[in-house]
Amino acid sequence: MTRQSSFFGTFTLLCTTTIALTVPQISHGTEFKVVQDTSPANPPTNAPANLNDLLRQGRKLVDAGDYGKAIEIYQKAASLDPKNPRIFSGIGYLEARQGNFQGSVEFYQKAIALDPKNTDFYYGLAFALANLQDYPGASAAYRRSIELDNKNLNSYLGLAVILYQQKDYNTALRIYQQVIGVDPKNTQAYALMGLVLMQQGNYPYAVKSLQQASQLAPNDAKIKVKLGTAFVKNGSFKEGLAAFQDAARLEPRNGDLQFEIGELLRRENELDKALDAYNKTVFLKPNLVEAHSAIGFIQLQKQDYLGAIITYRRVISLQPDNADAYYNLGIALKERERKEEAIKAWQMARDIYQKQGKTEGVEKAETRLNELNK
Repeated sequence: MTRQSSFFGTFTLLCTTTIALTVPQISHGTEFKVVQDTSPANPPTNAPANLNDLLRQGRKLVDAGDYGKAIEIYQKAASLDPKNPRIFSGIGYLEARQGNFQGSVEFYQKAIALDPKNTDFYYGLAFALANLQDYPGASAAYRRSIELDNKNLNSYLGLAVILYQQKDYNTALRIYQQVIGVDPKNTQAYALMGLVLMQQGNYPYAVKSLQQASQLAPNDAKIKVKLGTAFVKNGSFKEGLAAFQDAARLEPRNGDLQFEIGELLRRENELDKALDAYNKTVFLKPNLVEAHSAIGFIQLQKQDYLGAIITYRRVISLQPDNADAYYNLGIALKERERKEEAIKAWQMARDIYQKQGKTEGVEKAETRLNELNK
């Protein structure tokens, strides 16, 4: 029996996604306080009445979450007050909130041209550049933000994430340690330091770092996910499973997490519990081929051949070039004494393996065919 699913296949994606999301977010309060400084509550000296009206209108749109229209309004305000860097930085923030990071970069650069010593502007610029994967540019912007305000821990955290992306793990680790030295309860620093330690293969210390993060943020499922990963990589499967299950209780609709729980349970030969986790997975993510394949694999082990036939036909409908699915379908059909159908399944498996250049797969399919034709 073969199964097209590798342990941590989906979970690796979970972890890398988490890394990307841990770039410190642009503070709504900070950046929009910037725009509010020029609003009617604090109008600039001799500000035109229509400028104040625009700022008031923009503020209402931001509060309502209508960022597109707010940007239009603030752009009009910028045309009336083109030397006000805070309006440009506010537009940069809104562009980032909409995922338009290139536009965000342009407006933060305009704000910086007008006020080159504002640490928040460089921080916002760095965030946008990081999301564009311009890591050298983001690193330079974070470093400039730190030069202007060496107490800005978010800039240190942002810089460390960029260094992580550039695989400069040692420097990233030193920065996280520096942040923790200043702020011993900085959850993000402990969590990200755990990821760096895992990359370095230092799993025992990764576990300790992530345990600290989890203690500081007991309801953060993403941290428990990282902790579970560290436990498993350290060879502590039961502890890893417990961490994943804690995360699943916090995020019961996370299909990828249910899949990884199934993978761990399968490795511990807890087949019934693993099957339950995989079934939860396909309920949440009905098109996840790996989960259906895992179900079929367990059904074969439990000699539920009719169930395996149904499952592997589902896999094939989702992924027609899945040679393993055809191969395992053939096994289930043969056990149900459906010889002709089994032959067709193994022939399909052999042909697909051949197209994919998988010699071992071709050989095992032909072996099955020869055995059946004796």
